[in-house]
Amino acid sequence: MIKKTELDKLVKKYETKEFFYDDPIGIPNRFSDKKDKEIAGFMASLVAYGRREIFIKKLNQLLKIAQNEPLNFILNFEPKILGDFNYRFGKPEDFAQIFKILKNLYEKDNGLEKLFEYGYKNQINDNMFIPVTDYFYSRAEKPEALGFKFMIPDARKGSAMKRMCMYLRWMVRKGDVDFGIWNFMPASDLLIPLDTHVARISREMGLLKRNANDFKSVIELTENLKQFDPKDPVKYDFAIFGYGVNNK
Repeated sequence: MIKKTELDKLVKKYETKEFFYDDPIGIPNRFSDKKDKEIAGFMASLVAYGRREIFIKKLNQLLKIAQNEPLNFILNFEPKILGDFNYRFGKPEDFAQIFKILKNLYEKDNGLEKLFEYGYKNQINDNMFIPVTDYFYSRAEKPEALGFKFMIPDARKGSAMKRMCMYLRWMVRKGDVDFGIWNFMPASDLLIPLDTHVARISREMGLLKRNANDFKSVIELTENLKQFDPKDPVKYDFAIFGYGVNNK
């Protein structure tokens, strides 16, 4: 297994403001208002897959449609505003489903922070994301739509929930990069965002043995990272990223 000292060096090197420049966290970083920031962050998490330069370009396009007012955009959302906006699997109607649910969430249920807090305090099978995705699936007009399912994976099916883990890291963890604007849970309970890239590198490091890139692997990897820092295991997300950059 890789040594803590090596990981800590990589965290120190990569957890810097420069990380904003080509990372999706740069999108919510543009906003100072808390709700604008959390909504922009959630929008970024929906499409943070594929080539970075392409989805960042798409997010810039979406923010232009929103007139750089994420909260106002959601509170006054109408599907026609989107025009033909799409990204890969996500069609205009898929984005419209999600944004209409967000509109309801902010009008009636106190927004994303309260939804994730509810999920954290009412976990199902030790998974805080199940109540969160249940909220979206129970209110979607066409939950079977491919784009909707891809942007909001059903946590009940064992998905690694990579982009929601990433989003939650942004919102909860305090650091040079992460915002730390939500206080309902400690950083020690955050989970590592796991995709094929992180999984491959983690296996190379000896931090992950499970073969499937699923929620059980997320738990295994996070528990192993807690051996290095039980209070802040997901800080090593930066180290894993850096290790990948250094060893291309």
